Amino acid sequence: MTDPIALAQALIRRPSVTPKDAGALAVLEDALKPLGFACHRPAFGQPGSERVENLFARIGTAAPVFSFAGHTDVVPPGDAKLWRHDPFGAVVHGGMLHGRGAADMKSAIAAFVAAAARRLAKGPLKGSIALLITGDEEGEAVNGTRKVLDWMKARGETIDHCLVGEPSSIAAVGDTIKIGRRGSLNGRLRVEGAQGHAAFPAAAVNPIPAMAELVTRLSSLKLDGGTAHFEPSTLAFTSVDVGNPTVNVIPAEARAMFNVRFNDAHTPDSLVRRLETEAADVAKTANCTIALEHRLSAAPFVTEPGPFTDLIAEAAEAVTGRRPAFSTSGGTSDARFIKDHCPVAELGLVNATMHKVDECAAVADIAILTDIYAALLDLYFTHQ
Repeated sequence: MTDPIALAQALIRRPSVTPKDAGALAVLEDALKPLGFACHRPAFGQPGSERVENLFARIGTAAPVFSFAGHTDVVPPGDAKLWRHDPFGAVVHGGMLHGRGAADMKSAIAAFVAAAARRLAKGPLKGSIALLITGDEEGEAVNGTRKVLDWMKARGETIDHCLVGEPSSIAAVGDTIKIGRRGSLNGRLRVEGAQGHAAFPAAAVNPIPAMAELVTRLSSLKLDGGTAHFEPSTLAFTSVDVGNPTVNVIPAEARAMFNVRFNDAHTPDSLVRRLETEAADVAKTANCTIALEHRLSAAPFVTEPGPFTDLIAEAAEAVTGRRPAFSTSGGTSDARFIKDHCPVAELGLVNATMHKVDECAAVADIAILTDIYAALLDLYFTHQ
């Protein structure tokens, strides 16, 4: 099971749609134990609900500890009839490995296991290799990486550097390394007016014009011009609704949802204050009440370029002949939890088909990624 393609196929054939494990972590554990890894399976969840399975594996007892992090859970495949191949069949056709998780990110996990096997075959480590694998990354991420890190801390387990196997590459494997991520804030707006007859608008307070004004303001708001490592922050509305099926009734309430992807020019508190200022201004003009609820999914972070990120870039360049670009674009990942414990970066397969029908990864790309991971482990432990 140290052949990355065979291991990736075995993982894909386990339909581990969040939060179900479906035996995926057992497949991984069966591959790691013969290599000498000590494996632990911390599980978390509320009483009466399905517990989320996780895996922490380590070989070696000394520092430094190089950790690979990833997830075996996947998003639902949708309508399986729209797929050219069974989404959990792990079919190799035309040089491509097909299936949910092929790109995001079971193949990367398999590549790292194969790379670790290569390094271990060369002799003793001057340090340790660990894997932190969760089954709760694609969902709410409540019972996964964050709780495993707390579990590790309670046991005295530490990691010195971490590489996350998210599909970071854009056009070719190894062309991009994620050294940080933008923050993500979800917002809900509620404009309260007064219901009335459409023929007598003066006797009602229509929340729709106020909501339209606020949506226009926030959509056109320039939050910043970008920072040293980040693109400009963005705000996107995802829903506007009044729930009114009747044409002659002015509704009492209008609701909207939005998402802000923000950089390190803001703190979550400063961002919320700015949004609240805009909402208060519209509410005053429109003579209505506007409520803003928000939930922070992640704060922005960056691993400053330095020896660790340079080592990853050197490994990628040695295999591909290209120097990868550093980037902070894209969504969130579990690196947002790991960054509080050690320097972290992300390097994985091309992300073009992730979460899509016919998700797939080139067999040749999985081999290249394995080579990059192997080169990185050689460099990391050579430098100790």
